[in-house]
Amino acid sequence: MLKSRPELKKFREESLSSYQSQTTKIIVCAGTGCVAGGSLEVYSRLKELMETHNIHVSVELEKEPHDNTVGLKKSGCHGFCEMGPLLRIDPQGWLYTKVSVNDCEEIIEKTVLGGEYIKRLAYRQNETVFQKQDDIPFYRQQTRTVLEHCGKIDADSISEYIAAGGYSAFEKALFDMSPDEIIDEITKSALRGRGGGGFPAGKKWAQVKRQQESQKYVVCNGDEGDPGAFMDRSIMEGDPHRMLEGMMIAAVSCGASEGYIYVRAEYPLAVERLRNAIKQAEELGLLGNNILGTDFSFHMNITRGAGAFVCGEGSALTSSIEGKRGFPRVKPPRTVEHGLFDKPTVLNNVETFANVPLIINKGADWYLSSGTENSPGTKAFALTGNINNTGLIEVPMGTTLRHIIFDIGGGIRGGGEFKAVQIGGPSGACLTSEHLDLPLDFDTLKKAGAMIGSGGLVVMDSNTCMVEVARFFMNFTQNESCGKCVPCREGTKRMLEILERIVAGEGQAGDIELLLELSDTISHTALCGLGKSAPSPVVSTINNFRHEYEEHIFNKKCPAGVCKKLKTISINPALCKGCSKCSRSCPVEAISGKIKEPFTIDLSKCIRCGSCISTCPFGAIKEG
Repeated sequence: MLKSRPELKKFREESLSSYQSQTTKIIVCAGTGCVAGGSLEVYSRLKELMETHNIHVSVELEKEPHDNTVGLKKSGCHGFCEMGPLLRIDPQGWLYTKVSVNDCEEIIEKTVLGGEYIKRLAYRQNETVFQKQDDIPFYRQQTRTVLEHCGKIDADSISEYIAAGGYSAFEKALFDMSPDEIIDEITKSALRGRGGGGFPAGKKWAQVKRQQESQKYVVCNGDEGDPGAFMDRSIMEGDPHRMLEGMMIAAVSCGASEGYIYVRAEYPLAVERLRNAIKQAEELGLLGNNILGTDFSFHMNITRGAGAFVCGEGSALTSSIEGKRGFPRVKPPRTVEHGLFDKPTVLNNVETFANVPLIINKGADWYLSSGTENSPGTKAFALTGNINNTGLIEVPMGTTLRHIIFDIGGGIRGGGEFKAVQIGGPSGACLTSEHLDLPLDFDTLKKAGAMIGSGGLVVMDSNTCMVEVARFFMNFTQNESCGKCVPCREGTKRMLEILERIVAGEGQAGDIELLLELSDTISHTALCGLGKSAPSPVVSTINNFRHEYEEHIFNKKCPAGVCKKLKTISINPALCKGCSKCSRSCPVEAISGKIKEPFTIDLSKCIRCGSCISTCPFGAIKEG
């Protein structure tokens, strides 16, 4: 256990020396996506083969380094999820893509023992082969600061984090700065909350510090519930100590003695790595009583959420930690005054806390040098949907959608046509081609009727039905409503009923106007942010794609051909040979006719199952 600042410095020097003694480092992506693709099996096989070849392999930093040591590491998410499982070779910076257990023997023989790059495992774009990760356009066009360690160090090693400069910002805050100086630096940096609201972090910390209560808390919101979002999960899995360090600095600044991390239960790997990180920090003396010989004490706890989307809201989250039902409450009072256990509480999300050590170490001016004037710094986004390069990215605030989707994301999958992108999850809105050059920052998006939210970007092509998109998000929000206030509980239910009628071909004149009226009422009268923003996807799709709603309602057609009950199936009599296979496969006896004569479909009976289409050997049956 480290008991003083000099001991921490000595430990850092020893860890760095041990890290540098590893002449080759094999870094296997062990983020959730690559684990699902078999990366842990790759890791185990590589370890087995190295032992068979009598290669000195180190899976953790050694106190007494050996020459020619190969470091084998399980990292967090590398980001390029489309190409996983991923494997990085350092110090060369090589990246292997879509690695399987069958590739391990060749990697050991050619790369580890022979120093040779295996081209068949390289990322290719058109005719270009990219050996180095940093040369790949997906990575080259990003600015990875918060994510700088993800995919480059062992996610389970506090020694590697310290060797990479970890906890030096906490050391600086604890020994070289006063609480006011810490808050002033965060305030000067204009760091805004990355959880969606964009509230200035420095202002929040200052409000908590001013409270006279002796007991204060620091709480991290890791309840990332937006469909298609996995930024916070990747940070917790890939660089858990950086988030802890940010929380510890916040605690020093406002005088808190206890911290809580609220993580959704659907993130078991994140929970496992956070628990390990806390245990390591406690064993090393960076968490606990009288840290590094000072009078500062800080203890960390983890609470697993039960998957309620509403618990992403501050007051609902703190209620859940207290063991109560996750209900939002009327404000004021705010969390900074009466938060967890009715005590003053600093509440920020994972990415916000992960920015803090960088600001303390490099200064507010450095942080202000990227991003926009009112939204400085970078933002992590999760790219999903109909896009070539799905994955986790980080770019400066103010970067345009066009750059993200077409340059970093590689454009629409299959060469399709871009139609829209849902930003901000169920609380956000759809942006269209006219917004492609819109800078993504808090204020610009707000003016456009959207929000960054936690950072999920779901890209949609021309085959997407925007009415169905609105129905999907409204169904999600309605299911996740806590039911405390009538506007959200009942209003979202009515909106969902209308949307379900429209996609079922039962829309009526006046439905669009009724949806807009309900949206206005709910957004102005709901209790919390979830309810107030629930209508956003509906409003934005009506504003941008009203003609699709009108086609569904008045012409009973889905322009994208997605809505099942609006599809029509017909038999082309010129192609039908009267074989009766379609009739025999129909589960509802909707097809009739005479052998060797064209058959017909009774659309009043047809359930649009498509069995007749797959059965017809002549291609005579089409869906339209």
